[in-house]
This record gives sequence, structure tokens and C-alpha cells, in this order.
Amino acid sequence: MSSQMSEAMPVGGFNGSVSPFWHRMRAARAIVQRETGRFVRQPARLWAALVRPLLWLVVFAAGFHNVFGVSIVPPYETYIDYRLYVVPGLLGMVALFNGMQSSLALVYDRETGAMRLLLTAPLPRSWLLLSKLLAASVLSVLQMLVFAVLAWLLDVGLGWWQIVQALPVMLLVALMLAALGLWLSVYVRQLENFAGAMNFVIFPMFFISSALYPLWKLRESGSVWLEQLSWINPFTHAVESLRFALHGQWAWPSLAVVAGSLLVATVLAVRGYDPQRGWIRKRGGGA
Repeated sequence: MSSQMSEAMPVGGFNGSVSPFWHRMRAARAIVQRETGRFVRQPARLWAALVRPLLWLVVFAAGFHNVFGVSIVPPYETYIDYRLYVVPGLLGMVALFNGMQSSLALVYDRETGAMRLLLTAPLPRSWLLLSKLLAASVLSVLQMLVFAVLAWLLDVGLGWWQIVQALPVMLLVALMLAALGLWLSVYVRQLENFAGAMNFVIFPMFFISSALYPLWKLRESGSVWLEQLSWINPFTHAVESLRFALHGQWAWPSLAVVAGSLLVATVLAVRGYDPQRGWIRKRGGGA
């Protein structure tokens, strides 16, 4: 009898109320479960997300193997295979595209009215948005792990322990890129405008970075301005953080840039979804 009562008793006690903390935690869990459940029911999304980086790893890396000579620079202590060099950039690619995909899902939910229902729930709007951010990050980390395991199976020189020790940095990078996607969804009001916005954001961030080639190659070729622009790009620091983490090292300056970008993008996104202060109010729209 006592066990049955304890199971039926609400978290907040005998008065039938749930504490605000547990109420928020249950809401966050529900949002994360909704997004992950929808992802699990659509396995094609996972393979679609992995086709692009696998193509770079298997096909393009074979063609560029003798084009990009990777010198002995930190965190590497010897000359490495180009496939090993490109793995951190491709992990970042997975998180980048999923972050933008989560932004597309937010735009879709707003057009269908699901976002309005979510944001009118009796919870702080910032908490609901942070829960969406966490859900997108969880999906990114899952996809990054699957790709890392595939890279390990392809014998690119990546050990399973290296993947495990890089998990905290994977989560931080996933949060930062999901926050950028959340911020982007503030501006993109219609689905038909999203493709152009994604191309404007994704491709410059990806190609003007150290994801596919070392930045000293840009300086060596005389494109000093492009190298400087790459160091301004937060995605470069996301890739470098992953690169060092996979080799058991911490790139503290890059980690600081990633954490700072996460904070700024999150604050601006929450402000943008605030109908009293953000851009939504200025555009005359609702949630």
C-alpha cells in the first residue's frame, strides 16, 4: 500500500501540486523526448545527415590526400593522413547542418501553430526555448557519435577512447551551433525563404574555416585576409576545439570563443522571441 501511495503521490507532496523546478524539468524532458522520438521514427534523417560528411571522408579525402600537406602543428606530433585531419571538420559539419535543420523545424512549427502553443505554456519562454536548444543539441551529438564510430570503422586513425574524451566538447559545439540556428529562426519567417538563408550561413561558415584545410595554407598562398576572416569565424574555433579534444588536449582560446558565441546567440535568440522586446514585436507578428 505504501509503495502504491508513493508512486501516485505528486512530486511536490500530498497537496497535489508539483514544485516549479520539477515542472520545468518535466517540460524540458517532454520537449527533448518529442524531438528525439520524431528523429528515431525517421531513420532516413540520420542517413541523410551522414551522406555528406561520409562523401567528404571517403571520396574527397582520397582526391585531396596529396594536395593538402599537413605539417606537424599542434595538436599533431607527426605527419598525419588527410582523412584524420578532416574528421573534426566533418564532425562540425554534422552539428552545423543539424543546427540549421533544427532552425527549419522551428520555422515549420511556427507556421503550423505548434510554436505558438508551446510558447504560451505556463512556463518562462526562455526555459522553453532553452529546452528546444537542448533537444537540438542532443540530436547533433547523437549524429556526431554515429559519424565518429563510422570514421573509426573506416580506420582513419581515430581510436574509440579519443571519441569518448571528446564528448564534452562535442556537446558544447552542438549547443553553440544549435543556438545559432535558434537565432536564425528569429529572422526567417517563411519556409520558402529558409533555403537561401541556410546557404548564406552554412557554406561561408564551413568553407571559410579550418574544417577542410589548415589555415597556414591560406597564408602560404597569400590569402592573409581570408585566414584572418577564418579566425573570426566561430565555426573555425568549434573545429579546432574538436581537433584538440580528439587528441586529449584543450584548445582554451577556441573553447572560450565557442562558449562566448553560445552565450551571445542564446541571449539574442531569447530576446528575439520575446514579444515585448524582440524583433517579433517590431514585425507585428506573434510567437
